[in-house]
Amino acid sequence: MLQQKTIDIIKATVPVLEQHGLTITKTFYKNMFEAHPELLNIFNHTNQQRGRQPHALANTVYAAAVHIDNLEAIVPAVMLIAHKHRSLGVLPEHYPIVGEHLLGAIKEVLGDAATPEIIDAWAQAYGVIADIFISVEEDLYRQTENNGGWRLFKPFKIARKVKESDIVTSFYLTPVDGEKLPEAVPGQYISIRLAMPGEQYLMNRQYTVTDVTENNEYRISVKREDEGTPNGRVSTYLHNDAEIGTEIEVSAPAGLFTLNEGTNDVLFIAGGVGVTPLYRMLLTADNRKTSFILCARNERVAAFTEQIETNADHYKAIYSDTDGFVTKEQIQNMLTSESDVYICGPTPFMQAVIGQLRELGVAEDRIHYEFFGPALTV
Repeated sequence: MLQQKTIDIIKATVPVLEQHGLTITKTFYKNMFEAHPELLNIFNHTNQQRGRQPHALANTVYAAAVHIDNLEAIVPAVMLIAHKHRSLGVLPEHYPIVGEHLLGAIKEVLGDAATPEIIDAWAQAYGVIADIFISVEEDLYRQTENNGGWRLFKPFKIARKVKESDIVTSFYLTPVDGEKLPEAVPGQYISIRLAMPGEQYLMNRQYTVTDVTENNEYRISVKREDEGTPNGRVSTYLHNDAEIGTEIEVSAPAGLFTLNEGTNDVLFIAGGVGVTPLYRMLLTADNRKTSFILCARNERVAAFTEQIETNADHYKAIYSDTDGFVTKEQIQNMLTSESDVYICGPTPFMQAVIGQLRELGVAEDRIHYEFFGPALTV
């Protein structure tokens, strides 16, 4: 437990973090990767380049400071991040490296304002928070192993490729050792790690498991991003260059964005490739009234439309090229007083939809959503 004096000092830094948090986290990542470039084998390079990871860390550090006297308040965020860490192979020995460079970045950005007293208080606070993450992540590693999974990564090969739309292709991945795969709860994801031609470090991406087949395969359904963009490096490689038999490394399934048990009605609202976790949830929503709003640019790029229309009680496709964007009225027509709502898609899409749901009076505990990448603030 932290002493009250330490808590008071951390609380006093909240306004500073509000103003300088992003600069601190950008400085932190720059310095850490210069000193430990091997960590680039773990982190998503695109999220670094686009600033998403520094933003996410700044949010986390700020939340920890605000709730330093009641860390239970950030348990949901801790669990979300811990699942991502487990799927990427973050280990206890990484935390001292992070702590050293985070404290160094605070000192570098704040200068003389970061007094020895403040740095010492943050060192103590970081120690407590790091211990929480290490403990939670070790529990997740053990649970994974106890459920037939594996601790870090294991080799898989691409067994099949199936085109789902003009821009989405499904890849069927099977373990090289032939051992039976653990179930992936609908909504969960796996991390894939691969060495790409011309890349010095391994590339990591997380993709929803859209099926676990009778042939002992995990299926992931990947959108081909625009070639030449940071987001498109891995997806372009998978679509264009990864042949049948190509080996990649895969983590065991992880993630908390899963369908709650119960009998409540369910409304799924998908934006683009955000359909991937929601589609599989729909298939398991037995004995529940289901509605599905699928938003995409046009019919050619939308995936799983026939399967969704067949399995949902109510279905609406909204194509922005011809129909514009989903409206509050369209959402209201699919809602019932008992609806739980599950949303996945690009961040601006989710911001808009969640805002509309709040305007419609949907309770916060009935709104469930998932980010692709770091957990940014909606």
